[in-house]
Amino acid sequence: MRGFLVGLFCLSAATICLAGETSQRIVVAGSGLTEIVHALGAGDRLVGVDTTSLFPARAGELPQIGYLRALSAEGILSLRPNLLLATEDAGPPAVLQQLSSAGLEVLRAREGFEPEAVAARIEMVGRALGKESEAAALQATLLADIARVQAALPVAGPKPRVLFLLAAGSAVPMVSGRDTAASAMIVAAGGVNAVDAYRGYKPLTPEAIALAAPDFVLTTEQSLVALGGREALLRLPAFAVLARSGGLRVLSYDAVYLLGFGPRTAHALRDLAAAIHPARQLPALPHRPWLEARF
Repeated sequence: MRGFLVGLFCLSAATICLAGETSQRIVVAGSGLTEIVHALGAGDRLVGVDTTSLFPARAGELPQIGYLRALSAEGILSLRPNLLLATEDAGPPAVLQQLSSAGLEVLRAREGFEPEAVAARIEMVGRALGKESEAAALQATLLADIARVQAALPVAGPKPRVLFLLAAGSAVPMVSGRDTAASAMIVAAGGVNAVDAYRGYKPLTPEAIALAAPDFVLTTEQSLVALGGREALLRLPAFAVLARSGGLRVLSYDAVYLLGFGPRTAHALRDLAAAIHPARQLPALPHRPWLEARF
C-alpha cells in the first residue's frame, strides 16, 4: 500500500505532483505576482522573473527574463518553464503569442489597483499553483488589513494634496495624473491626487506645479537617487518656491513596495496614510511573514 501511495500523482492547473513534489516551473512578469507566489509558499517553483521583481531577496537572485513590457520568447523558453504568470500589461503581445504557440501556459492577471483587483490576482495565482486555501487566507488577511487602515482615515475636512513624481536616469521627471497606480494609492490613503487634468504621466513643468499646489511630493527611493537626492528634488524650478516657503514635504518609498499592489499593499497604504495625515493616530498593522525580505 505504501508503495502504491508513493506512486500516486495528480494533475492540477499545470502542476504535476509526484510523491508530494511538484514539477511546476514558473516564470513571472510582474512584481506583485512574484510576491504573491512567495506569500503562498511556492517561491521554490520560480525559475525566472522580470526585472521589476526584486522582492523578496530570493526573487532578485533568480534569472531575469527582461522588463515585463519587453519580454523575449527565447530567454523565457531557455528556462524550460511550463507556466508564465504575467500582468495584463506584460508583452509585447507577439511574444506572448509565440510562447503560447510553443506550448507554454500563459496566465494573464487582470489589471486594477482597487483591493478587489489585488484579491482577484491572489485567487488566480492560488488556483494556478493548487494553493486555493492559502490564497483564500491571504485574501482575507489583506482585505481586512486594508479595511482597518481605511476605517481610521478622516472622513471630514480638506484632504492633503499629494503630487507623485517619477524620475529615471537623465529623463525629464514625470508627474502622475489619473488612472495610475500612484494616483490609486494616494486616493486610497485619504489624499487627493494634486494633478488630475490628464491620464497617465506627463513631464513636470513649473506652471503645472504652481496650479497643483501640493502639500506633499510623493516619489520613489529610486527616483530620489536618479534626481540626486531630496535636496536636489527641492531645488528643481518647479518646487523651489514651495520649498522655500516650508510648505512642501517630500515622501519616498521603495517603488515595488509602494506600487507593487501585491501582499504588502496594506502595509504600504498604512505607511502612506500615516505620513499624509500626521495628526491622525492610525492603527499599527500586525507583522506579516510576506513583509520579510527573506521568507
